[in-house]
Amino acid sequence: MINFEEEMKAILESDPLGLLDVKPKASSAISADQRLVDSFEEITAFMQEHGREPAESRNISERKLYSRLKGLRENPEKAEALRELDTLGLLADVTFSEPVEINTIEDVLEEDALGLLGDDLVVEADVNDIFTLKNVPKSTYTTDHVALRKSCKEFDQFEPLFKQCQSDLSNGKKVQVPFKSERRQIRPETMFVLQGMLCYVAGVGKWEKRKSATDYDARLLCVFENGTESNMLLRSLSSALWKDKNSRQVIDADQLELFNEQERVAAEDEATGTIYVLRSLSDDPRIKELGDLYKIGFSSVPVEQRIQNAKQEPTYLMADVKVVTEFETYNLNPQKMELLLHTFFAKACLNLDVFDGSGNRHTPREWFVVPLHVIETAVELLINGEIVNYTYDCEQQAIVGR
Repeated sequence: MINFEEEMKAILESDPLGLLDVKPKASSAISADQRLVDSFEEITAFMQEHGREPAESRNISERKLYSRLKGLRENPEKAEALRELDTLGLLADVTFSEPVEINTIEDVLEEDALGLLGDDLVVEADVNDIFTLKNVPKSTYTTDHVALRKSCKEFDQFEPLFKQCQSDLSNGKKVQVPFKSERRQIRPETMFVLQGMLCYVAGVGKWEKRKSATDYDARLLCVFENGTESNMLLRSLSSALWKDKNSRQVIDADQLELFNEQERVAAEDEATGTIYVLRSLSDDPRIKELGDLYKIGFSSVPVEQRIQNAKQEPTYLMADVKVVTEFETYNLNPQKMELLLHTFFAKACLNLDVFDGSGNRHTPREWFVVPLHVIETAVELLINGEIVNYTYDCEQQAIVGR
């Protein structure tokens, strides 16, 4: 009769190759406190890149970070756990509670600062919020697009510049003008307003080739009035200024006349036509639900004359249209400008069929789902010749540097 216990013992003891030595796998689970830290570091990364707190915006990723920060500020226990990591003072206004004496099991359960004993592992204010996404990659902020900001060790040298600039803006010695050209406006010792914060270009490095033979860029030393600095690329700053529709350059008031002189039309300039942007007044639900739908076109005659029969023309979606904005062109080929704009926004082109009075199907190709301020920025870039340095990102609905 076989003694199975003895046989099994013999097998286990005679394993010279160690085939039966099974090592327990290390757990890949992320602890709750690490999730809390990771969540806060995402908010910090956003703040360092953009120089502002995440806002309650239409951008889902930014709205998610806004909800997290709001939830942290409303939870002193979690804010207390992150106090040492809060180098930017995001939680400075939180009123921290006094240490609680732990005497019983109930005290332990109630004083769960890191959420280790519950299922509240994320920091959103409401886990049922529509902006709480699952199975969606986290937003990443890469140094290829814009360098992260860090504390400026020599800020005491720059702080007087910002204070003087604010004073000069208040008394009218300095004024703000729109950002229209990276070549003319981004230079050493220039001041900008970006996301509501003053940004000083302290230095511009050597122009160097980047990804292709025609792609050149330069590193900047940018100092911000909140005491941070960044060595972002020139075109990254330019892209950020274009993206922020409220961005401005700060100049001396006595330079305003000279600045405007560059924008004036001279007597020898030849008018070549009009680039126009239209909004559809169609009752078609497929069209009405598209809030940022615009037609970009060219006309050599007054635009109102051009669109007077819009209801009968497939190119206007067989409906009346409204003129949103126009750009008169001088010394330029407007047909070529129109084609370039259509190419620039090609990925956002409307794909929709309409039928004319005879029942024939048409697919207009001059309508684009793009925010109006982005279209206006693209036209400015096209006019000043800098559009070749940029591309349109449909996902972000923003113009970004190549």
